Amino acid sequence: MRKLLFGAWVVFYSSALLLTRKLWTGNYTRSPLARRIFLNALSSSGFNAQGMQEWYRCCPDLLGEKIQPLFLQSQLDEDTQAFLQRSVEKSGWVFTQLYHSVFSTIFSPIISRTSINGFLGRGSMFVFSQNQFHQLLRIGPDWRGKRLLDLGAGDGGVTEVMGSHFKEVYATEVSPPMRWQLQRKNYRLLEIDEWQKTGFQYDIISCLNLLDRCDEPLQLLWDIKKALVPGTGRLILAVVLPFQPYVEIRGRWVRPVQHIHVKGTTWEEQVKNLSDVFSNIGFEVETVTRLPYLCEGDMHQDYYVLDDAVFVLKPQE
Repeated sequence: MRKLLFGAWVVFYSSALLLTRKLWTGNYTRSPLARRIFLNALSSSGFNAQGMQEWYRCCPDLLGEKIQPLFLQSQLDEDTQAFLQRSVEKSGWVFTQLYHSVFSTIFSPIISRTSINGFLGRGSMFVFSQNQFHQLLRIGPDWRGKRLLDLGAGDGGVTEVMGSHFKEVYATEVSPPMRWQLQRKNYRLLEIDEWQKTGFQYDIISCLNLLDRCDEPLQLLWDIKKALVPGTGRLILAVVLPFQPYVEIRGRWVRPVQHIHVKGTTWEEQVKNLSDVFSNIGFEVETVTRLPYLCEGDMHQDYYVLDDAVFVLKPQE
């Protein structure tokens, strides 16, 4: 009887999901013909691509005299379009997405969303393309460094963008399924309380969309500052704005122990205020840009997007 009821629930749940899916236009395209039209429009930088340029919009005059000359204007490029295309295609795999949705519903009360994505091999993130990475650091394609550390690396998708420039690539991640993904890519995994005590320093440390999801963000910034190679070391820091810090614990969201108070209501105001926070810790802003923080979607939405401020920070002497 229990098996019958469970089977009926799965059928009902699946039917409800299928019925509520939006079948047309933009991010919700499901018809193969409409999907192809959408992808062609995206590839040819048509109407949709023009709308996506809003993801990069900034009013530099509002950043203040100190930050305005450091702003780098980014734009939609080929690698970003390719990620969006893959996301659109994956979201159309009906039975795969249906299985993912049922799995998430059953296990989300006891497993974090990050771990669920790791188990299912979905939810890859995109922060910047390789060309955007070069522009941020003001380096060429042939530039090489010794050590990269990617904090909270997830499945390593963004780590790959940076990793080809370094002899040694290190990563941290708390989610066991995501750690398995990183191990498969042969990255050197460090524990979250180990990377500061290795006895060596890093040329680049990336901390991408982690500051609002850790318990002690200020302490994290202090530790990063000490772990960078003096003089030449740089921190690449991505922060979702508006800044809303929460920590995920076994599927629940709670406030962090340590708070960063970010003032302002607009993207520009919060960027300006964050630069003061970084200065108090001992970091100087070298470059800042606005980029979309993209994540693969599901059967409800082809992809998800948040506003990112991406900083390159230099430790002050």
